[in-house]
Amino acid sequence: MYSRLLPSAMARRLASRCSWLPQSLLFSHRQPSLFVRHSRPVSGIATIAEDVGGFKEMTAGNRRKYYMLGGKGGVGKTSCAASLAVKFATQGHPTIVVSTDPAHSLSDSFAQDLSGGTLVPVDGMNAPLFALEINPERSREEFRSASQNTEGTGVKDLMDSMGLGMLANQLGDLKLGELLDTPPPGLDEAIAISKIMEFVKAQEYSMFSRIVFDTAPTGHTLRLLSLPDFLDSSIGKIIKLRNKLASATSALKSYFGQGGPKQDASDKLEQLRERMVKVRELFRDTESTEFIIVTIPTVMAVSESSRLYASLKKESVPVKRLIVNQLLPPSATDCKFCAMKRKDQMRALEMIKDDPGLTVLKLIQAPLVDVEIRGVPALKFMGDMIWK
Repeated sequence: MYSRLLPSAMARRLASRCSWLPQSLLFSHRQPSLFVRHSRPVSGIATIAEDVGGFKEMTAGNRRKYYMLGGKGGVGKTSCAASLAVKFATQGHPTIVVSTDPAHSLSDSFAQDLSGGTLVPVDGMNAPLFALEINPERSREEFRSASQNTEGTGVKDLMDSMGLGMLANQLGDLKLGELLDTPPPGLDEAIAISKIMEFVKAQEYSMFSRIVFDTAPTGHTLRLLSLPDFLDSSIGKIIKLRNKLASATSALKSYFGQGGPKQDASDKLEQLRERMVKVRELFRDTESTEFIIVTIPTVMAVSESSRLYASLKKESVPVKRLIVNQLLPPSATDCKFCAMKRKDQMRALEMIKDDPGLTVLKLIQAPLVDVEIRGVPALKFMGDMIWK
């Protein structure tokens, strides 16, 4: 019953302040069919009560699946991701929800501290649900540390003695540490995702059948998708150059009775490139991965979502669903402000209907509520409204 999902104070507040929300939705187990009594759906756009999200499809089977929620900043990705994770868990799927957004808000959403870098059981759940926030800075620190002290002064001293000191200084400019101090955009989140992929492969985490990612805003996602190609074209050349230099300096050192140079930095960089390729493969795996776009009903947000979908399609990332969040609830009467706001939202929904890419996606409409969605009871409430 919804009364069990919502604390009594929140239920009373919703009942008193949300005249558009039927009492039956708050205090009974009946399906919220009355929720759309006064709705004015756009032609071709399904109403909230219809089962268009395909949640049964999302819960089918016990094979592990990854769901990545992304979109423009400020559209409610975290709330949607957290509510999806809660819904999966309550439907019998042991679930992990992970935030890879540097500006974390998953802790705020669940109203508990998830910033320790380890899996934390979510409070208030009777089903297995664990969450964590990944610190990307910690993730890439391992590569910074690996690049330090990888080459001693032996080569430089040797080349100085041969009158090649200037060349040695130029070669020093290729130190890997400097590259990792200013990593390419998207690297932070890619490392975080790759670490989670390795993390959940362990036997003790084999029970988890659903992994939900709360990703960074659109720009980060697009840079992440292009990262493996960047690593292949740019960093790959640096690796080859370092290996050639290593061979040359190794021969010189051997001639003068010195040991060969260390290759830790190049090895770590090669490992990084391989991990990024695995991340790209995960994004493109149609059997186990789905990217869900989250947007709000504004012209700017829908336009950005359209560009995101085009980029995801170009990279062969499977996308099936589009969440339109913060829709004004149905109302028999509107104030002037609400009427104008609703008109703008209808225009945005029309854009979705007319967009050749977005219109093929399963549309999930999430209503705007006047209470903060925070904590498991509120997330259950939200999940039962939008994940059907």
